[in-house]
Amino acid sequence: MTVDDLMAVQPVIPVITIERVGDAIPLATALAGAGLRVLEVTLRTPVALDCIREMATVPGAIVGAGTIVSAGDVSRARIAGATFIVTPGLSAATVAASRDAGIPILPGIATATELMAGLELGVTRFKFFPAEQAGGRAMLDAFRGPFGAVKFCPTGGISLDIARDYLMRPNVGCVGGGWVCPPKLIDAKKWDEIATLAREAAALPRG
Repeated sequence: MTVDDLMAVQPVIPVITIERVGDAIPLATALAGAGLRVLEVTLRTPVALDCIREMATVPGAIVGAGTIVSAGDVSRARIAGATFIVTPGLSAATVAASRDAGIPILPGIATATELMAGLELGVTRFKFFPAEQAGGRAMLDAFRGPFGAVKFCPTGGISLDIARDYLMRPNVGCVGGGWVCPPKLIDAKKWDEIATLAREAAALPRG
């Protein structure tokens, strides 16, 4: 799949931080069953790679790795079964490693300078992070003039209501959000509640 393919699947990509391998399959099942099939598992916990491996077995789930900060992370994520890569910032090494591995990458940018550096690497699809802290919707509107061919996945500080507004913008392909699967609901194994949040997110319209 290409990044455009991934963005087209659903309006919201859940940004998942998971602490226990035993929660991986029920969480992925709840999300995918509610219409959110593309899942970003952040490499922020010791069990993240094991969770990617487990989630990749769930029918319909398309599992990627987030918080990738090095070429080594790309390799480890690929071996674990990740099918796409998301980074918090722009790194030529991670872009090159992802291409070598044949895995689509959504690198993070927050400024026009970083965006131009990404374009020089041949990237035209970016994670805008941290979205709300880096200027939010006003910044994306400003990017449209000089960077009209670029599309973004804004992530960081986004809630359901804010996501509605982001998704109306022509340069937003999808948004990333942790609100769909907050740690407190994962810890409590509230899979039905997570599925309800996921269905709300999956139903969001796009502009």
